[in-house]
Amino acid sequence: MNFVDTARIFIKSGDGGGGHSSFRREKFVSMGGPDGGNGGRGGDVIFRVSPHLNTLIDFKFKRRFEAENGERGSWSNCTGRNGKDTIIRVPLGTVVKDAETDEVIADMTEKEQETVVLRGGIGGRGNSEFVTATNQAPRECEPGKPGKECWVNLEMKLLADVGLVGFPNAGKSTLISVLSAAKPKIADYPFTTLIPNLGVVRVSEDMSFVVADIPGLIEGASQGKGLGIQFLRHIERTRVLVFLIDANSTDYLRDYAILSRELTEFSPMMDEKRRIVCISKMDSAIEELRPELEHLDFPGYGAPLIISSVTGESMDKLKWMMWNALTA
Repeated sequence: MNFVDTARIFIKSGDGGGGHSSFRREKFVSMGGPDGGNGGRGGDVIFRVSPHLNTLIDFKFKRRFEAENGERGSWSNCTGRNGKDTIIRVPLGTVVKDAETDEVIADMTEKEQETVVLRGGIGGRGNSEFVTATNQAPRECEPGKPGKECWVNLEMKLLADVGLVGFPNAGKSTLISVLSAAKPKIADYPFTTLIPNLGVVRVSEDMSFVVADIPGLIEGASQGKGLGIQFLRHIERTRVLVFLIDANSTDYLRDYAILSRELTEFSPMMDEKRRIVCISKMDSAIEELRPELEHLDFPGYGAPLIISSVTGESMDKLKWMMWNALTA
């Protein structure tokens, strides 16, 4: 299934039904009083988290969502029926933004969360509501209030505790497949991962956390180069970042600096997240490199953890480092 994490849709709440103007017509009552009922309320537009969705692909095929209008009031003081709400089901982690102002309207971060985004218009009053001491037979009634409408942008952001970041082919997919039960596509060429992958890592029977494997970044990703910023949003919610630097790199510190800069330029909040720096794919490097790697000093972090997803080197240690960073 295609992974789609952005969409633009039009939403409109229902109009309120108009009030009714009528008078009682009863046998033996020649001058019956007003009995026009009020109009019904227009339906709301509601966003609801669905556990069965993990992409916004459905919104490629349907882009307009309108709630039902309220019905007009009737005689005998009968209020019109309220319009039906329109419920828009979205994946967990979806952000709803006003398309014009980019203001966040709703952030769907909780299971079974339900948020009313547009309220329906209220129904108009019937003529029975306008009776006064000096006007016992009013004929006036009100139209219903119109509903509200707007275009909104939907952005899906994965909900993960730990985000794996690195250049293409740095070993992120292999690592998440070893740490968890996730089965991402793995191959020895750049941009194998074209969609974010989630995996649950179990430290013990009652301790686990979620890791996100983000498609590889390149220099200029924060400005849209390569796979661009379309995937950077998925690590905004993570609390810990794990940097993977390929053991076969020609400049480890430069690679780290580029990755750090791209994250910071995308969002300054990235600097506040806890970090773990790993030298990955040690199985593919010559062993003579190990002393040099062990003495690397990454700015603001220090010596890296040397790992290999293929041989299993330092996998348990990395799990516990992630857990400790999350619970510190």
